Amino acid sequence: MVSGRSPARRLPPHAYFVVSAVFHYLGPAFAVLLFARVDVLGVAWLRIATAALVFAVWRRPWRRWRQLDRPAARVLVAWAAVLAAMNSVFYLALERLPLGTVAAVEFLPVVALAAVAARTRRNLAALVCAVAGVYLLTDVRLVAEPLGIGFAVANAVLFALYIVLGHRVARDGHLPGIDGLALSMLFAAGFALPIGAGAALPAFADVITVAAAVGVGVSSSVIPYVSDQLAMARLPRATYALMVSLLPATATVIGVLVLAQIPSATEIAGVLLVVAGVAVHRERVAPAPAADPDHTEGMTAGPAPVPMLRCPRCGHLTRADRMVKGYGRDCATQLGLVGRTVDTGHAGPDLLDLLDEEPDDSCDGGDRPADLR
Repeated sequence: MVSGRSPARRLPPHAYFVVSAVFHYLGPAFAVLLFARVDVLGVAWLRIATAALVFAVWRRPWRRWRQLDRPAARVLVAWAAVLAAMNSVFYLALERLPLGTVAAVEFLPVVALAAVAARTRRNLAALVCAVAGVYLLTDVRLVAEPLGIGFAVANAVLFALYIVLGHRVARDGHLPGIDGLALSMLFAAGFALPIGAGAALPAFADVITVAAAVGVGVSSSVIPYVSDQLAMARLPRATYALMVSLLPATATVIGVLVLAQIPSATEIAGVLLVVAGVAVHRERVAPAPAADPDHTEGMTAGPAPVPMLRCPRCGHLTRADRMVKGYGRDCATQLGLVGRTVDTGHAGPDLLDLLDEEPDDSCDGGDRPADLR
């Protein structure tokens, strides 16, 4: 039995999201200041390599690799490839476009996926707002910076994959949480090595530049990514998606304060439209199955159904009679509140869950046949 709460769980998950929201763009803003000294792809590789080094010293994640099954290993490697590509094209976009514009374009695929998955008037309005906002932000720059817009769109697609795979790592009991992030970052440094290491070499001739690159890596890839994992593991996806709507505005403010990128009235309107679109969109809720009158007619009333509550850690619906100290049985097992379990396939939300193609998995241990005390 575990007594007390871990330090990471003493803070509410919303606090971790606020930390992530600030550093998600504060670190890249500092990186832009390095572009005058080091090539863009060199800065991107230094960011990834520095984060990988910090995670290696802190977590020693290679100890976990042999414990993973093949599907878990594939998820980590895929996430590493996404991290390497996303960071590289993100910086290539920042070299050509304001931070607020790149951040706003990032969220168009998120809103578009929600509109496709749940064809409601609300999501259609959200998509119209997001598209209109991105149009206002990009129309002025499309002719002058078509390559920058292309990099921003590529980063947006990769950002959507980052969220999907990040949720998979954060919620999957087979994957080792922050150690999974650390493993992925090590692989990402290797994936980005051919395109960025050569461009980063001049930085090693100047101690100040190296120190600045370390600061960029910690503030861009360690603090926000760890905060993302801690927030994703405990926030329901609907709450997380609503809070994500603040990020384009956060990026615009940081661009003003750090990079003196003063947006025009049109660009401010574009950012606000994107914020509104992300805030308005909603996930699809699976309807409850309708009762069959042919099978219910003449039946006597049975016992009242067991109420379903949401687990505060993963946000999944859970049978109230299977909760342990307020947590769903699966999360309680991961927290050490229940004995070891035999797992028959539950691995947290899968890709279809995260794209809202099927209902949430429950957290009541229904697919675990036995607890081994």
